[in-house]
Amino acid sequence: MKKYSLSMMIVGLMAITAACGGGEDEASGNGNSNNNNNSAAGDNSAEEMPEGYLDIRGSDTMVNLGQAYAEEYMDHNENGDVSVTGGGSGTGVAAMINNEVDIAQSSRPMTEEELSDAEANGAEPHEFIVGQDGLAVAINNDNPVEELTVQQIKDVFTGEITDWSDLGWDDGGEITVYSRQSNSGTYVYFNENIMDGEDFADGAMFMPGSSAIRESVEQEVNAIGYIGIGYIEGIDAVNVALDEDSEYVTPFEESNVDDGSYPIARPLYFYVNGTPEGIMLDYLNWVLKSDEASDIRYDTGFYQIGDDNQAANEETFEELGLDW
Repeated sequence: MKKYSLSMMIVGLMAITAACGGGEDEASGNGNSNNNNNSAAGDNSAEEMPEGYLDIRGSDTMVNLGQAYAEEYMDHNENGDVSVTGGGSGTGVAAMINNEVDIAQSSRPMTEEELSDAEANGAEPHEFIVGQDGLAVAINNDNPVEELTVQQIKDVFTGEITDWSDLGWDDGGEITVYSRQSNSGTYVYFNENIMDGEDFADGAMFMPGSSAIRESVEQEVNAIGYIGIGYIEGIDAVNVALDEDSEYVTPFEESNVDDGSYPIARPLYFYVNGTPEGIMLDYLNWVLKSDEASDIRYDTGFYQIGDDNQAANEETFEELGLDW
């Protein structure tokens, strides 16, 4: 089994207030009058770059990615201030529903009910895919199990399989299951796509973030959990196959997630509040199109947007009357 030693980029939380003393509309991403939307590919001077402040909240899975985007973008545009905080996809979606945020980061799509609730409160969420995440099925370094099918993973997390001896580790003993909490987009994705919506095993431990699961798996030899590949440092993960007749695929090779051959992967979303303009449009263009943002996706343990997802982003631009 291939061990993983990705050095994660740890980025300081940038909670910065707007530089100008004007009202809320002047400080927000949509209220800025400077509508330069093409700086991602240019070498614009600071005077030509759009000014403003963006409040971004949501997914804990995406918080390192989002903070890395924000820091690099603020180097690119010294007139822009970007604050990124976590709390879970549900936190970001709730902030969007309440019209309290410029961008919600989410590791799951908003539901139709959530979109309707947001619009009823005066928010206008527009969906963009800003990367992909491969979910690793994490195990302790002393666990000799190397491969699991999607069905075996489901059986472990639903409690159908409770002992490692059923998976080839005769001395493994009882399995301890770790999961994210229910407000997490990672929880929603894993429960719907791997567990078919079934309940978690009795005794499953529900943790507030990926780092908490990683630490628990590192400390407990019988543990298993699911976390973003970017959080796997210091522990191991199984290779995964769709079924017994399929190839087992490692999550640790970038191309396996980029090309869709790794079975447990999902898009990562920005929900932008309103038709992007000014600082928000500039930031979105930079995240979706720049080489710097592409490098950040890999550096923080995530994967590229993908051709089909980028085509969907382009279509959304066109629907909003924006040049791609």
